[in-house]
Amino acid sequence: MNDIPFPGDVYETPEGAGTFDRYLPSFFFVLNIFDIVRHDGDLASAGLYGGKEWTAGSVRTLRSLERCGVRFRISGMNNIEAAPGPCVFVSNHMSTLETFVLPSLINPRKVVTFVVKESLLKYPWFGPVLQSRDPIVVRRVNPREDFNSVLEGGVKHLEAGISIIVFPQSTRSEFFDPAIFNSIGVKLAKRAAVPLLPIALRTDAWRNGMLVKDYGGVSPERTVHIRFGEVMHVNGNGKAEHLRICDFISDSLKEWGLPRPSGNNLKHK
Repeated sequence: MNDIPFPGDVYETPEGAGTFDRYLPSFFFVLNIFDIVRHDGDLASAGLYGGKEWTAGSVRTLRSLERCGVRFRISGMNNIEAAPGPCVFVSNHMSTLETFVLPSLINPRKVVTFVVKESLLKYPWFGPVLQSRDPIVVRRVNPREDFNSVLEGGVKHLEAGISIIVFPQSTRSEFFDPAIFNSIGVKLAKRAAVPLLPIALRTDAWRNGMLVKDYGGVSPERTVHIRFGEVMHVNGNGKAEHLRICDFISDSLKEWGLPRPSGNNLKHK
C-alpha cells in the first residue's frame, strides 16, 4: 500500500497555505491542472502510471487548489479503513474536483477505480490516465446496458479486491436531488456482498470551464467539504440503505449551506 498523504480521520487546510497563486487563482490553477494532466497522461501512455503515480497526481491537484486559496475540510477518513476488504463508495457529483482529488484520499487506503462515461476516455492525456486505472465504462446510450455493465464489471473488480466509486446522479449538479439519485451503488454492493461507504461533498470551488467544460477556474471563497460516512451493510432489498445515503448527503449539504432543491434552483451541469 502507498504511503498515506493525508493520515488520520480529519484534514483541514492549514492557515497560510495560499501562495502568490491566490492573487490570480483561476489563471494559475488552469495552468497547473493542465501541467498535471499532461505529465500524468504522458506517463500513462508510456505504461508507467500505477496507483502510486495516480495518488501523487491527485495530491498535486489538491495542493494546487490550496495554493490558489481554496480551503479543504475533509472528515471521516477512518471509515475508509474501517470497511473490511473492498467496498462501494457512493457519492453525489458536483464538479470535476472530486474525480481528481478523491484518489489521494482513498487509493492509499484501498485500491479503487471509478465508474466513468466512455467519452472521458477520449480526452487527451486524461483519457490514458483513466484507462490505466481499469475503470468501469458506461456509454450513456442504453440505461439497461449501462446498468448491466456496472453490476457485472463491478462484481469482477470487487472480487479482485478493487473498490468502486459510483456517482449515481450520472451528471454533475450544484444541488442534490434524491429523486434522480439512483440506487445502482446499493445494488452493486448487495450483489457483490461488500460494504457501502457514502460520501457527501461540496466541490463547487472548481467551476465549469467556458472553453473546456471540465477545466474551469476556481472560486477560493468556497470551501471544499468532503465527508466519508460510516460503513453500511446491505440488508434486504437495500431501500433503507439507499435512503440513509440520500439523507447523509442531503443533511451534509444543508450543513454546508446548500439546501435541498426546489423549483428552479435545481441546476444540472
